Amino acid sequence: MSFDYDLFVIGGGSGGVRAARVAAGETGAKVALAEEDRYGGTCVIRGCVPKKLMVFASEYAGMVEDAQAYGWDIQPGAFDWDVFRGKLYKELDRLEGVYRNILKNNGVETFDTRARLVDAHTVELSDGIRKSAKHILIATGGRPVKPEIKGAELGITSNEIFHLEKLPERMLIVGGGYIACEFAGIMNGMGVEVTQYYRGAQILRGFDDEARGLVSEEMCQNGIKLHLGTNVLEMEREGDRIRVKATNGDEELFDQVMFATGRVPNADDLGLEGLGVELGRKGQIVVDEYSQTAVPSIYAIGDVTDRVNLTPVAIREGMAFVDTVFRGKPTPVDHALIPTAIFTQPEMGTVGLSEEEAAAQEPVEIYATSFKPMQTAFAGRSQRVLMKLIVSKANRRVLGCHIVAPGAGEMIQLVGIAVKMGATKEDFDRTVAVHPVMAEELVTLRQPVRSA
Repeated sequence: MSFDYDLFVIGGGSGGVRAARVAAGETGAKVALAEEDRYGGTCVIRGCVPKKLMVFASEYAGMVEDAQAYGWDIQPGAFDWDVFRGKLYKELDRLEGVYRNILKNNGVETFDTRARLVDAHTVELSDGIRKSAKHILIATGGRPVKPEIKGAELGITSNEIFHLEKLPERMLIVGGGYIACEFAGIMNGMGVEVTQYYRGAQILRGFDDEARGLVSEEMCQNGIKLHLGTNVLEMEREGDRIRVKATNGDEELFDQVMFATGRVPNADDLGLEGLGVELGRKGQIVVDEYSQTAVPSIYAIGDVTDRVNLTPVAIREGMAFVDTVFRGKPTPVDHALIPTAIFTQPEMGTVGLSEEEAAAQEPVEIYATSFKPMQTAFAGRSQRVLMKLIVSKANRRVLGCHIVAPGAGEMIQLVGIAVKMGATKEDFDRTVAVHPVMAEELVTLRQPVRSA
C-alpha cells in the first residue's frame, strides 16, 4: 500500500518539530506536519521562553538595590511593561520563524491548519483535504484549565498573561504548582501587589519538603501574600475590578486573577474515538514505552501523553520515536532522573528523589547546608540558599540533589550528569571545590545532618 507520506505529525511544538525534522532530514523520510496555531508550541510561544524572559525582567529591581550596596550610584526607575512586551513579541516572532525554517530546510511539508484522524493511516485537514501516512505522530501538547466555580470566566490563565494590555496594581494568583509560584515571583518583581491562594498545606507539592519550604519562606519575605489552605469560592465583576470570595473568609478586590490550577492534554476532537486509541482518566493518550498507542501506526509524544510534562522530555521522546520507527533501533523512553529547574524567586533545581520519597524506599543519609550567599549577604539581604544531597546508606549512591539558590537551574543541569551516572557521595567528596562559589558546598558536605 502506498501513502502520501512516511510520517504525518500533528502538532508544531518542540516535540513534534524535532521528530519531523530529524525523520526528514536525517533518515530521508517523507514527512508532513500540521499546526493550527503558532509553531513552537507552548514552550516557545506561551510557556518556558516568554516566562524566562519575564523572570529576567522582574529581577532587575533587586539588582539595582544590590548595585547601590556595592557602591554604584544607580537610581531605580519605573518598569515599562509596553517596552518589554514589544520586545518580547518580536523575539517570539523570531523564534517561530526559526521553527518554520527548520522544517522547511529539512524538507518537511507544513500545513497551517487543524488536523484530525480519519483512520489509522489518514488525517483530514480543516479544508477537507485528506492525507495518508504510514505512521502518524500526535504531539498536540496540553492546555491550562480554569476551575468550575462561579465567575471563573473573569480570570485568566498562563496563556493570556503574556498579552496583558497593562500590568495590574493588585493581582491574585490561584494555585501552588511551579507555574503559579513562578508567576507570583515575576509579577511581584515587576511591582505588582501579589496575593497567592493555594488549597494545600504547602506550595510545590511533589518536590522535596525542605526545599519547597525554603522557597515558600523566601517568597513571603519578598512581599508575596501567600495564603495556604485557601481557595476561591466565587468571583464577580465590580467595576473595573474582580471581587473574590475565599474559603478563609477573606473578600478582596483584585485588578486581575490568574488561575494556575491544572492543565489537560489536547487529545479531544482529534478523531481518536472509534479508532482503538486508548485514552486515560485525564484524557491523555495512553502509550507504551516506545510512545506507541494501541493502534500500531499511531504514536504520541509530549504533554498529550501526560507522562513527564516538560519540553526537553517531549524532545527526547521525539528522538526515541525516530530511532524506533525510522532507524530500526527500538528505543524506550527513559524518564528516570530528569533534572528540573523551577524559576521561582529563589530558583529551585532538583534531580532524583526527594528526602521523603527516598526514605520511603530505603534507609538514607541527608547531607545539607543552608546559608547566606556571599553576593547578597554583602548587600545586606537576608536571603538564604539550600544545598542538599540524599544518599543511600546501602550503596552510597546520590539518590537526589536539591538546590534552592540563584542559578540553581544551571547547577542542577551539571549535577544531573553525575547523578544519572550513579555517582556516590564519595565521588562528590573526591571532587575539588571551586572557590568561592555557592555550588562548592555540594562537594564539601562532610557529615550527615540526619538519617531517614
